[in-house]
Amino acid sequence: MRPAFLKEFVGQRHILGPGKLLTRAIESDKLSSLVLYGPPGTGKTTLAVVISNETKSFFEPLNAVSSNVADIRKVMEQAKRRLEAKGQKTLLFIDEIHRFNKAQQDVLMPDVENGNPVLIGATTHNPFFSIVSALLSRSLVFELKPLSEADVQAILKRALEDEKKGLGRYRVEIDKEALEFLAKVSDGDARRALNALEIGVVTTKPDKGAVHLTREIAEESIQKKAVVYDADEDQHYDTISAFIKSMRGSDPDAALYYLAKMLYAGEDPRFIARRIVICAAEDVGNADPQALVLANAALQVSEFVGMPEARIPLAQAVVYIACCPKSNAAYAGIEKALKDVEENKTLEVPDALKDAHYQGAKKLGRGQGYQYAHDHEKHYVKQEYLPEKRRYYAPTEQGYEKKLKEYLDSLS
Repeated sequence: MRPAFLKEFVGQRHILGPGKLLTRAIESDKLSSLVLYGPPGTGKTTLAVVISNETKSFFEPLNAVSSNVADIRKVMEQAKRRLEAKGQKTLLFIDEIHRFNKAQQDVLMPDVENGNPVLIGATTHNPFFSIVSALLSRSLVFELKPLSEADVQAILKRALEDEKKGLGRYRVEIDKEALEFLAKVSDGDARRALNALEIGVVTTKPDKGAVHLTREIAEESIQKKAVVYDADEDQHYDTISAFIKSMRGSDPDAALYYLAKMLYAGEDPRFIARRIVICAAEDVGNADPQALVLANAALQVSEFVGMPEARIPLAQAVVYIACCPKSNAAYAGIEKALKDVEENKTLEVPDALKDAHYQGAKKLGRGQGYQYAHDHEKHYVKQEYLPEKRRYYAPTEQGYEKKLKEYLDSLS
Protein backbone atom coordinates (compact mmCIF):
# COMPACT_ATOMS: atom_id res chain seq x y z
CA MET A 1 0.00 0.00 0.00
CA ARG A 2 3.04 2.29 -0.09
CA PRO A 3 2.26 5.37 -2.23
CA ALA A 4 4.51 6.11 -5.17
CA PHE A 5 3.96 9.85 -5.58
CA LEU A 6 3.48 12.91 -3.42
CA LYS A 7 -0.22 13.34 -4.22
CA GLU A 8 -0.87 9.87 -2.74
CA PHE A 9 1.05 10.52 0.49
CA VAL A 10 -1.12 10.78 3.60
CA GLY A 11 -0.22 12.89 6.63
CA GLN A 12 2.74 15.09 7.64
CA ARG A 13 1.03 18.22 6.34
CA HIS A 14 3.23 20.34 8.62
CA ILE A 15 6.17 19.59 6.29
CA LEU A 16 4.40 18.49 3.08
CA GLY A 17 1.51 20.92 2.81
CA PRO A 18 1.13 23.33 -0.13
CA GLY A 19 4.00 25.80 -0.23
CA LYS A 20 5.99 24.06 2.50
CA LEU A 21 9.77 23.96 2.14
CA LEU A 22 10.05 20.21 1.62
CA THR A 23 7.22 20.18 -0.92
CA ARG A 24 8.85 23.00 -2.89
CA ALA A 25 12.24 21.28 -2.78
CA ILE A 26 10.77 18.01 -4.08
CA GLU A 27 8.71 19.63 -6.83
CA SER A 28 11.65 21.73 -8.04
CA ASP A 29 14.12 18.81 -7.72
CA LYS A 30 16.43 21.01 -5.65
CA LEU A 31 16.89 18.68 -2.74
CA SER A 32 19.94 18.69 -0.54
CA SER A 33 20.44 15.83 1.86
CA LEU A 34 17.65 15.13 4.34
CA VAL A 35 17.29 13.60 7.77
CA LEU A 36 13.79 12.29 8.50
CA TYR A 37 13.22 11.90 12.21
CA GLY A 38 10.15 10.34 13.80
CA PRO A 39 8.55 7.26 15.36
CA PRO A 40 7.96 4.00 13.44
CA GLY A 41 5.20 3.83 10.85
CA THR A 42 4.98 7.55 10.17
CA GLY A 43 6.23 7.38 6.58
CA LYS A 44 9.99 7.93 6.63
CA THR A 45 10.82 5.14 4.16
CA THR A 46 7.69 5.85 2.14
CA LEU A 47 8.61 9.52 1.82
CA ALA A 48 12.10 8.59 0.62
CA VAL A 49 10.58 6.35 -2.09
CA VAL A 50 8.16 9.12 -3.09
CA ILE A 51 11.03 11.63 -3.38
CA SER A 52 12.98 9.18 -5.52
CA ASN A 53 10.02 8.74 -7.87
CA GLU A 54 9.18 12.44 -8.02
CA THR A 55 12.78 13.42 -8.83
CA LYS A 56 13.37 10.39 -11.11
CA SER A 57 16.38 9.41 -9.02
CA PHE A 58 17.76 5.89 -8.65
CA PHE A 59 16.68 4.58 -5.24
CA GLU A 60 19.51 2.89 -3.33
CA PRO A 61 18.52 1.61 0.15
CA LEU A 62 20.96 0.71 2.90
CA ASN A 63 20.32 -0.34 6.47
CA ALA A 64 22.79 1.04 8.98
CA VAL A 65 22.50 -2.08 11.14
CA SER A 66 23.81 -4.45 8.44
CA SER A 67 25.97 -2.13 6.29
CA ASN A 68 29.64 -1.25 6.68
CA VAL A 69 32.13 1.22 5.20
CA ALA A 70 32.82 -1.06 2.21
CA ASP A 71 29.10 -1.11 1.36
CA ILE A 72 28.97 2.68 1.54
CA ARG A 73 32.00 3.11 -0.73
CA LYS A 74 30.53 0.66 -3.26
CA VAL A 75 27.25 2.61 -3.39
CA MET A 76 29.12 5.90 -3.79
CA GLU A 77 31.15 4.55 -6.70
CA GLN A 78 28.04 3.19 -8.42
CA ALA A 79 26.31 6.56 -7.97
CA LYS A 80 29.20 8.32 -9.74
CA ARG A 81 29.14 5.88 -12.65
CA ARG A 82 25.35 6.14 -12.95
CA LEU A 83 25.54 9.94 -13.12
CA GLU A 84 28.32 9.86 -15.74
CA ALA A 85 26.70 7.16 -17.89
CA LYS A 86 23.00 8.05 -17.67
CA GLY A 87 22.93 11.52 -16.11
CA GLN A 88 20.77 10.07 -13.32
CA LYS A 89 21.25 11.07 -9.72
CA THR A 90 21.14 8.49 -6.96
CA LEU A 91 19.05 8.81 -3.82
CA LEU A 92 20.81 6.94 -1.03
CA PHE A 93 18.34 6.02 1.69
CA ILE A 94 19.93 4.91 4.97
CA ASP A 95 17.48 3.48 7.45
CA GLU A 96 18.39 3.78 11.13
CA ILE A 97 21.25 6.13 10.27
CA HIS A 98 21.82 6.75 13.98
CA ARG A 99 23.36 3.27 14.09
CA PHE A 100 26.31 4.44 11.99
CA ASN A 101 29.35 5.40 14.04
CA LYS A 102 31.28 8.62 13.43
CA ALA A 103 33.74 7.00 11.00
CA GLN A 104 30.91 5.58 8.90
CA GLN A 105 29.10 8.91 8.85
CA ASP A 106 32.32 10.71 7.89
CA VAL A 107 32.69 8.45 4.83
CA LEU A 108 29.47 9.93 3.47
CA MET A 109 30.67 13.53 3.67
CA PRO A 110 32.64 14.12 0.40
CA ASP A 111 29.96 12.72 -1.91
CA VAL A 112 27.09 14.27 0.06
CA GLU A 113 28.77 17.66 -0.35
CA ASN A 114 28.90 17.11 -4.12
CA GLY A 115 25.18 16.34 -4.23
CA ASN A 116 25.40 12.82 -5.60
CA PRO A 117 24.11 10.75 -4.04
CA VAL A 118 21.39 12.74 -2.33
CA LEU A 119 21.35 11.30 1.17
CA ILE A 120 18.12 10.66 3.04
CA GLY A 121 18.71 9.31 6.52
CA ALA A 122 15.85 7.94 8.60
CA THR A 123 16.02 7.71 12.37
CA THR A 124 13.76 7.24 15.37
CA HIS A 125 16.37 8.98 17.56
CA ASN A 126 16.85 12.70 17.94
CA PRO A 127 19.37 13.44 15.15
CA PHE A 128 20.97 16.28 17.10
CA PHE A 129 22.21 13.67 19.58
CA SER A 130 22.94 10.77 17.22
CA ILE A 131 24.30 12.27 13.98
CA VAL A 132 27.61 14.10 13.62
CA SER A 133 27.31 17.88 13.38
CA ALA A 134 29.20 18.06 10.06
CA LEU A 135 26.58 15.86 8.40
CA LEU A 136 23.69 17.65 10.08
CA SER A 137 24.95 21.04 8.92
CA ARG A 138 24.71 19.83 5.30
CA SER A 139 21.24 18.36 5.72
CA LEU A 140 17.70 19.55 6.18
CA VAL A 141 16.11 17.95 9.24
CA PHE A 142 12.38 17.22 9.19
CA GLU A 143 10.47 15.69 12.09
CA LEU A 144 7.64 13.35 11.16
CA LYS A 145 4.82 13.22 13.67
CA PRO A 146 2.63 10.23 14.56
CA LEU A 147 -0.21 10.11 12.07
CA SER A 148 -3.55 11.47 13.20
CA GLU A 149 -6.46 9.09 13.65
CA ALA A 150 -8.08 10.63 10.56
CA ASP A 151 -4.93 9.95 8.53
CA VAL A 152 -4.76 6.32 9.68
CA GLN A 153 -8.45 5.84 8.89
CA ALA A 154 -7.85 7.23 5.39
CA ILE A 155 -4.99 4.77 4.86
CA LEU A 156 -7.08 1.84 6.11
CA LYS A 157 -10.03 2.77 3.87
CA ARG A 158 -7.70 2.99 0.88
CA ALA A 159 -6.37 -0.49 1.67
CA LEU A 160 -9.91 -1.87 1.89
CA GLU A 161 -10.88 -0.36 -1.47
CA ASP A 162 -7.74 -1.21 -3.46
CA GLU A 163 -8.21 -4.51 -5.31
CA LYS A 164 -4.68 -4.68 -6.77
CA LYS A 165 -2.43 -3.96 -3.80
CA GLY A 166 -4.93 -3.95 -0.96
CA LEU A 167 -7.79 -5.97 0.43
CA GLY A 168 -10.52 -4.92 -2.01
CA ARG A 169 -10.93 -8.43 -3.39
CA TYR A 170 -12.17 -9.65 0.02
CA ARG A 171 -15.31 -7.46 0.02
CA VAL A 172 -14.86 -6.25 3.60
CA GLU A 173 -17.63 -4.72 5.68
CA ILE A 174 -15.94 -2.99 8.61
CA ASP A 175 -17.87 -1.55 11.53
CA LYS A 176 -17.24 2.13 12.23
CA GLU A 177 -16.20 1.25 15.79
CA ALA A 178 -13.61 -1.25 14.49
CA LEU A 179 -12.12 1.27 12.08
CA GLU A 180 -11.96 3.96 14.76
CA PHE A 181 -10.42 1.51 17.24
CA LEU A 182 -7.63 0.45 14.87
CA ALA A 183 -6.86 4.07 14.06
CA LYS A 184 -6.74 5.00 17.74
CA VAL A 185 -4.65 2.18 19.20
CA SER A 186 -2.12 2.09 16.36
CA ASP A 187 -0.59 5.20 17.97
CA GLY A 188 -0.11 6.97 14.66
CA ASP A 189 1.75 3.98 13.17
CA ALA A 190 0.29 3.22 9.73
CA ARG A 191 2.27 -0.01 9.37
CA ARG A 192 0.86 -1.37 12.60
CA ALA A 193 -2.70 -0.44 11.62
CA LEU A 194 -2.38 -2.05 8.17
CA ASN A 195 -0.88 -5.23 9.60
CA ALA A 196 -3.76 -5.54 12.09
CA LEU A 197 -6.32 -4.87 9.37
CA GLU A 198 -4.83 -7.54 7.13
CA ILE A 199 -4.72 -10.11 9.93
CA GLY A 200 -8.34 -9.37 10.79
CA VAL A 201 -9.51 -9.68 7.19
CA VAL A 202 -7.63 -12.80 6.10
CA THR A 203 -8.43 -14.76 9.29
CA THR A 204 -12.16 -14.00 9.35
CA LYS A 205 -14.46 -16.35 7.47
CA PRO A 206 -16.72 -14.62 4.92
CA ASP A 207 -20.43 -14.47 5.62
CA LYS A 208 -22.58 -14.36 2.49
CA GLY A 209 -19.55 -13.52 0.39
CA ALA A 210 -18.30 -10.68 2.57
CA VAL A 211 -15.93 -10.40 5.54
CA HIS A 212 -17.50 -8.63 8.50
CA LEU A 213 -14.89 -6.94 10.69
CA THR A 214 -16.15 -6.07 14.17
CA ARG A 215 -14.61 -4.20 17.09
CA GLU A 216 -13.89 -7.52 18.83
CA ILE A 217 -12.02 -8.86 15.80
CA ALA A 218 -10.06 -5.61 15.57
CA GLU A 219 -9.02 -5.95 19.23
CA GLU A 220 -7.79 -9.50 18.65
CA SER A 221 -5.99 -8.53 15.44
CA ILE A 222 -3.94 -5.79 17.04
CA GLN A 223 -3.67 -7.81 20.29
CA LYS A 224 -4.75 -4.91 22.41
CA LYS A 225 -8.02 -4.37 24.21
CA ALA A 226 -9.70 -1.00 24.09
CA VAL A 227 -8.88 1.39 26.92
CA VAL A 228 -10.96 4.54 27.21
CA TYR A 229 -8.25 7.16 26.94
CA ASP A 230 -8.58 10.04 24.49
CA ALA A 231 -5.28 11.62 23.55
CA ASP A 232 -6.34 15.24 23.95
CA GLU A 233 -9.59 15.28 25.88
CA ASP A 234 -10.96 14.53 29.37
CA GLN A 235 -9.48 11.05 29.88
CA HIS A 236 -6.02 12.31 28.95
CA TYR A 237 -6.09 15.25 31.36
CA ASP A 238 -7.98 13.40 34.10
CA THR A 239 -5.53 10.49 34.08
CA ILE A 240 -2.37 12.60 34.13
CA SER A 241 -3.91 14.73 36.88
CA ALA A 242 -4.66 11.65 38.98
CA PHE A 243 -1.17 10.32 38.26
CA ILE A 244 0.56 13.45 39.57
CA LYS A 245 -1.75 13.74 42.58
CA SER A 246 -1.12 10.09 43.48
CA MET A 247 2.65 10.66 43.52
CA ARG A 248 2.16 13.88 45.50
CA GLY A 249 -0.15 12.03 47.86
CA SER A 250 2.42 9.25 48.51
CA ASP A 251 0.35 6.43 47.00
CA PRO A 252 2.75 4.35 44.86
CA ASP A 253 0.07 1.80 43.95
CA ALA A 254 -2.33 4.35 42.50
CA ALA A 255 0.53 6.10 40.71
CA LEU A 256 1.65 2.80 39.13
CA TYR A 257 -1.90 2.05 38.00
CA TYR A 258 -2.26 5.39 36.22
CA LEU A 259 1.21 4.96 34.71
CA ALA A 260 0.19 1.52 33.39
CA LYS A 261 -3.08 2.89 32.02
CA MET A 262 -1.30 5.67 30.13
CA LEU A 263 1.39 3.39 28.74
CA TYR A 264 -1.12 0.75 27.66
CA ALA A 265 -3.29 3.35 25.96
CA GLY A 266 -0.28 4.58 23.97
CA GLU A 267 0.58 7.80 25.77
CA ASP A 268 3.95 9.26 24.74
CA PRO A 269 6.49 8.09 27.39
CA ARG A 270 8.28 11.44 27.04
CA PHE A 271 5.13 13.26 28.13
CA ILE A 272 4.87 11.00 31.18
CA ALA A 273 8.57 11.42 31.99
CA ARG A 274 8.31 15.22 31.89
CA ARG A 275 5.44 15.11 34.38
CA ILE A 276 7.52 12.88 36.68
CA VAL A 277 10.43 15.33 36.56
CA ILE A 278 8.16 18.26 37.38
CA CYS A 279 6.58 16.37 40.28
CA ALA A 280 10.01 15.53 41.68
CA ALA A 281 11.02 19.20 41.69
CA GLU A 282 7.69 20.71 42.69
CA ASP A 283 6.34 18.24 45.25
CA VAL A 284 9.42 16.49 46.66
CA GLY A 285 11.94 19.29 46.26
CA ASN A 286 14.69 19.39 48.84
CA ALA A 287 12.95 16.92 51.13
CA ASP A 288 14.84 14.41 48.96
CA PRO A 289 17.02 16.02 46.26
CA GLN A 290 17.75 12.55 44.87
CA ALA A 291 14.18 12.38 43.53
CA LEU A 292 14.91 14.92 40.79
CA VAL A 293 18.14 13.13 39.87
CA LEU A 294 16.30 9.82 39.52
CA ALA A 295 13.41 11.41 37.61
CA ASN A 296 15.78 13.03 35.13
CA ALA A 297 17.67 9.77 34.72
CA ALA A 298 14.36 7.99 34.03
CA LEU A 299 13.51 10.58 31.37
CA GLN A 300 16.85 10.15 29.59
CA VAL A 301 16.97 6.36 29.89
CA SER A 302 13.38 5.90 28.75
CA GLU A 303 14.01 8.01 25.65
CA PHE A 304 17.21 6.10 24.95
CA VAL A 305 15.82 2.56 25.28
CA GLY A 306 12.27 3.25 24.05
CA MET A 307 9.18 1.19 24.74
CA PRO A 308 8.43 -1.36 26.04
CA GLU A 309 11.54 -1.31 28.27
CA ALA A 310 11.01 2.38 29.09
CA ARG A 311 8.23 1.34 31.46
CA ILE A 312 10.86 0.02 33.92
CA PRO A 313 12.86 3.22 34.65
CA LEU A 314 9.61 5.21 34.59
CA ALA A 315 8.09 2.89 37.19
CA GLN A 316 11.21 3.08 39.35
CA ALA A 317 11.08 6.87 39.39
CA VAL A 318 7.32 6.93 40.05
CA VAL A 319 7.61 4.59 43.06
CA TYR A 320 10.56 6.51 44.50
CA ILE A 321 8.84 9.88 44.20
CA ALA A 322 5.60 8.56 45.67
CA CYS A 323 7.50 7.15 48.66
CA CYS A 324 9.61 10.28 49.29
CA PRO A 325 8.94 12.88 51.99
CA LYS A 326 7.34 15.91 50.37
CA SER A 327 8.09 19.64 50.34
CA ASN A 328 7.03 22.33 47.91
CA ALA A 329 9.10 25.02 49.65
CA ALA A 330 11.44 25.57 46.68
CA TYR A 331 8.48 25.80 44.29
CA ALA A 332 6.63 28.17 46.61
CA GLY A 333 9.80 30.24 46.98
CA ILE A 334 10.34 30.84 43.26
CA GLU A 335 6.64 31.65 42.79
CA LYS A 336 6.84 34.25 45.57
CA ALA A 337 10.09 35.71 44.16
CA LEU A 338 8.67 35.92 40.63
CA LYS A 339 5.58 37.72 41.91
CA ASP A 340 7.83 40.14 43.82
CA VAL A 341 9.93 40.87 40.70
CA GLU A 342 6.79 41.36 38.59
CA GLU A 343 4.82 43.57 40.97
CA ASN A 344 7.38 45.52 43.02
CA LYS A 345 10.39 47.77 42.52
CA THR A 346 13.42 45.98 41.05
CA LEU A 347 16.19 45.70 43.64
CA GLU A 348 19.66 46.91 42.72
CA VAL A 349 22.61 44.52 43.04
CA PRO A 350 24.79 45.67 45.98
CA ASP A 351 28.13 47.16 44.85
CA ALA A 352 30.10 44.51 46.76
CA LEU A 353 28.51 41.76 44.64
CA LYS A 354 28.91 43.42 41.25
CA ASP A 355 31.35 42.10 38.65
CA ALA A 356 34.81 43.49 39.32
CA HIS A 357 37.02 41.56 36.89
CA TYR A 358 37.36 44.28 34.25
CA GLN A 359 39.70 47.25 34.16
CA GLY A 360 38.24 50.30 35.83
CA ALA A 361 35.76 48.34 37.95
CA LYS A 362 37.39 49.46 41.20
CA LYS A 363 37.05 53.11 40.21
CA LEU A 364 33.32 52.53 40.01
CA GLY A 365 33.30 50.83 43.40
CA ARG A 366 32.51 47.43 41.95
CA GLY A 367 33.31 44.50 44.23
CA GLN A 368 34.62 46.61 47.08
CA GLY A 369 33.84 45.22 50.49
CA TYR A 370 32.97 41.75 49.22
CA GLN A 371 33.92 39.04 51.69
CA TYR A 372 34.87 35.61 50.37
CA ALA A 373 32.84 33.09 52.38
CA HIS A 374 35.53 30.39 52.30
CA ASP A 375 37.98 32.65 54.13
CA HIS A 376 35.82 32.52 57.24
CA GLU A 377 34.93 30.01 59.92
CA LYS A 378 32.34 27.44 58.75
CA HIS A 379 32.79 28.93 55.26
CA TYR A 380 30.20 31.58 56.09
CA VAL A 381 30.27 35.32 56.64
CA LYS A 382 27.31 37.58 57.20
CA GLN A 383 27.01 40.23 54.52
CA GLU A 384 24.38 41.96 52.41
CA TYR A 385 23.20 39.99 49.37
CA LEU A 386 20.00 41.98 48.81
CA PRO A 387 19.62 45.69 49.60
CA GLU A 388 16.34 44.90 51.37
CA LYS A 389 15.58 41.88 53.53
CA ARG A 390 13.33 39.41 51.72
CA ARG A 391 12.17 35.90 52.63
CA TYR A 392 11.19 33.50 49.88
CA TYR A 393 12.46 30.08 50.90
CA ALA A 394 10.88 28.64 54.05
CA PRO A 395 12.33 25.14 54.52
CA THR A 396 10.15 22.52 56.16
CA GLU A 397 10.96 19.78 58.66
CA GLN A 398 10.50 17.15 55.92
CA GLY A 399 13.29 14.70 55.08
CA TYR A 400 16.60 16.20 54.03
CA GLU A 401 15.11 19.68 54.06
CA LYS A 402 15.14 19.51 57.85
CA LYS A 403 18.96 19.54 57.66
CA LEU A 404 18.88 22.55 55.37
CA LYS A 405 16.60 24.34 57.84
CA GLU A 406 18.89 23.49 60.74
CA TYR A 407 21.89 24.80 58.82
CA LEU A 408 20.17 28.08 57.92
CA ASP A 409 18.96 28.49 61.52
CA SER A 410 22.51 28.00 62.78
CA LEU A 411 23.68 30.95 60.70
CA SER A 412 21.21 33.43 62.15
